[in-house]
Amino acid sequence: MTPLAADLLPILRRDLRCLMREVALFPDDASLWQTVPGIANSAGNVALHVAGNLQHFVGAVLGATGYVRQREREFAQREGTRASVVAELEAAMAAVEAGLAALTPEVQAGPFPAPVGPHRPVTGIFLAHLATHLAFHLGQAGYLRRALTGDAASAGGMSLAELLETP
Repeated sequence: MTPLAADLLPILRRDLRCLMREVALFPDDASLWQTVPGIANSAGNVALHVAGNLQHFVGAVLGATGYVRQREREFAQREGTRASVVAELEAAMAAVEAGLAALTPEVQAGPFPAPVGPHRPVTGIFLAHLATHLAFHLGQAGYLRRALTGDAASAGGMSLAELLETP
């Protein structure tokens, strides 16, 4: 594992754990799939999108996990259990751990091994992008849950103390 991967791993773990807690804070399975006017995606869709994104780019591309992404399903699904969404996030955690463990300095410094749309960003920069992408969607899920439920409870996002915890 490269030093960058070692630095990103606790951040990705922390934010995935927080997204799991955010999903669990929804009062029931149905509310996870609700939206508000002007918002196309539910917190369930956002969580599935993050899980698929990380399982594909970090797990399958870097860690050779064999995961096959179904991006359309991430946004089309409109029902399911909180437990099934958490299971997808747990699979994303395992994929992140496998992919970052396999990262070499040469791969990190070069173009990402698979195209990202029409782009081939430097792998290290793309990994940092994936971490901020997760954080962005974690925030969306939290705001959406609060707007839908009126519950201001915190899932504990951005905890510095959690960065120091072991897996």
